[in-house]
Amino acid sequence: MAYILFDDELIRNQLKPFTFTRPVADIRCGILTIRDKWAFRLKTKVTCLSKRYLEEITAESSINTYINGAVCPDEILITEINKLAVGECLVDSNNNVLAMRTTEKLSFPISFQAFQQNKFDGEVSIITQLPHIFLMNGDQIKIDFKLITAGRITQEITDPFTRVYGSENIFVEEGASIKSVILNAEQGPIYIGKNATIQEGSIVIGPVSIDEGSVVVWGSKIRPNTTLGPYSKAGGEVGSSVIFGYSNKAHDGFLGASVIGEWCNLGANCNNSNLKNDYSEVKLYNYATDKLEKTGELFCGLFMGDYTKAGISTMFNTGTVVGVCSNVFGAGFQDKHIPSFMWGGADTEYVDYRFDKALEVIRATMARRNKELTDKDIAILKHVHDFKK
Repeated sequence: MAYILFDDELIRNQLKPFTFTRPVADIRCGILTIRDKWAFRLKTKVTCLSKRYLEEITAESSINTYINGAVCPDEILITEINKLAVGECLVDSNNNVLAMRTTEKLSFPISFQAFQQNKFDGEVSIITQLPHIFLMNGDQIKIDFKLITAGRITQEITDPFTRVYGSENIFVEEGASIKSVILNAEQGPIYIGKNATIQEGSIVIGPVSIDEGSVVVWGSKIRPNTTLGPYSKAGGEVGSSVIFGYSNKAHDGFLGASVIGEWCNLGANCNNSNLKNDYSEVKLYNYATDKLEKTGELFCGLFMGDYTKAGISTMFNTGTVVGVCSNVFGAGFQDKHIPSFMWGGADTEYVDYRFDKALEVIRATMARRNKELTDKDIAILKHVHDFKK
């Protein structure tokens, strides 16, 4: 049996800018990415089916199970998926196709018309809109925490100047450094990854995930429902936000109800608004419709694609979407939608970001973490650059 996580075309477009550079299943929500959640539970490698430029070698078997890459798994859903016969698919109450079983190797975009539909009546955690990533993050931290810590023993917190509340809900991996901080896990777990660092004077209130190699800068306030992905830095005040990984918000400033991709940087005193002054519903740019759409949310902040950087004291308005590999700076609130590969800001004219210059900056950024831009990375970025929106 091979398991393949497929991109639903509509969902994929609605989750841009993050799906410009990754399959839907590689979005991080909770401690793990969606792909990692399925691999952990299925106890096998899973591959992803997406747009051709993101293509990877998918698993092949005499029987293939295709699973919607926007769906976060649980044991009830997995049980129902494993009951599927060849030629059947599982559909939720909103007519989202959750999974299908076939002897064929399918291609993107998948057509579901030939499959017999079975209804799934249980609850489904499915990420179909950008705000879902931070809205579901707290619950997913709790689920992932139980999943990856079951039967394991946490490292002890030995620092005498660290104050802990709800110690039974805190798990510390090997090599983590925690000094003179407050950890409050009474309302939700706190996961502290391998070699992560929480510096002096910081306050962390769960549910929170601080992943491998990440740093919470001294004096920070990490509010509930926040994920700091691997090898990232967070400073100032961060709440209800997901940072995918390898990104920096190392200085004071507020980040709330937001999602930040990989290899991003928010300069000193960057801030975002996550609530309108008139307390009205936030509208957000939607790549699927190419216009601002109602979110149904009062709190909704910044969504920043991979490799994008913001200069010192940049201000982002409520419900702002920034594409891949842009460089944003200047006084005043930025535009609500900034396309990929743009250079400029609210008080200056936006110009195209030269592809060669962008790669030069990315290489310099990655070298600081002893990483290199691969040929596949460059091909993906070239596609986004040439077809940017």
